[in-house]
Amino acid sequence: MGRALEQSLLDEWLERIANKKNVFSTVLCVEDQEQSLSLVSSGGAMKTEDRYFIASVTKLYVTAVILKLRAEQRIGLYDPIGKYLPEEILTGLHRMENKDYSEKITVKQLMSNNSGIPDYFSGKVFSDLIAGHDQAWSLDKTLNAARRQKPKFKPDQRNKAQYSDTNYRLLGRMIENIKGEPIQNVFKEYIFDRLNLTQTYFFHDPEDTSPVPFYYKKKRLDLPLYMASIGAEGGIVSTARETMMFLRSFFNGELFPIGDLDELQRQWNFLWAPGPFFYGTGISRQPLSPFSLGRGLIGHWGQSGAFAFHHPESGLYFTGTVNQAVGQSAAVQAMTRIIRHYGREKKMLHLRSDTP
Repeated sequence: MGRALEQSLLDEWLERIANKKNVFSTVLCVEDQEQSLSLVSSGGAMKTEDRYFIASVTKLYVTAVILKLRAEQRIGLYDPIGKYLPEEILTGLHRMENKDYSEKITVKQLMSNNSGIPDYFSGKVFSDLIAGHDQAWSLDKTLNAARRQKPKFKPDQRNKAQYSDTNYRLLGRMIENIKGEPIQNVFKEYIFDRLNLTQTYFFHDPEDTSPVPFYYKKKRLDLPLYMASIGAEGGIVSTARETMMFLRSFFNGELFPIGDLDELQRQWNFLWAPGPFFYGTGISRQPLSPFSLGRGLIGHWGQSGAFAFHHPESGLYFTGTVNQAVGQSAAVQAMTRIIRHYGREKKMLHLRSDTP
């Protein structure tokens, strides 16, 4: 049967990840459906309870808040976003063939990344940041950058999607307008306090040095001005344990009606970038092999190397980070290895129980 999936084995695997090229620190938390398995380990320059930037994993939290607001009848997924955003924000965001589609875009289209609104982050913004040119990106600056780009498709065009951080900046402002307060207060009420997450917060102070730094290849990225400005796009800081508490609550119906999960996964669109992966409504799917495109991990990646995924087939949950902007493959390999080991272990236990 080999070694059991226990703390010493996970510690060994995490140290191996930390010795991979350009991975300088990592943490991984894994739990099963029954919580009979609950392990957390770290490698390199990271401790298990360290805070880190979860980056675009924040988008799962946005999804949870939107669905909670819908349950309170304060927003509809098929509502036009013009219902929650003023004209000066929307005008010219999606102009194609001499027609402005901006106000007709729906909440769901923003969440599904098939609004057609260009991604402000792609291209020069990303290259400037990894070159170390830290700067704040206000909503106005973000939207002006998006307006200078040409949309690739009309809103909700079938099988068309483009990962766009601009969509989630708009969702963040919509949440603030609906609640009439800053987004950090809304998330504190709906998620952080509700789950007693004491180490989870929106990064807003550029002087805050508590989160573990992340890297682009060998270059350490110190981007406090940028990270403090992006809010709903990817501004949450957390720990592996507290992200696990959120992830389980997300999939177990503690934050919004459990039936909404099926709706999030009703239609998947394939994305090449920053993937490749599939995107549903406020949630992503990461296949583990080319032969299982319809299955895999369900949750979200972060550009910082963070991850929060559920694997429905095994019942396992994974949270953590490799703190590396190009380190997703190392994280996938680790999760795949744990899934296979856990499956073999369960199979052997089942065979033993069936033996007279």
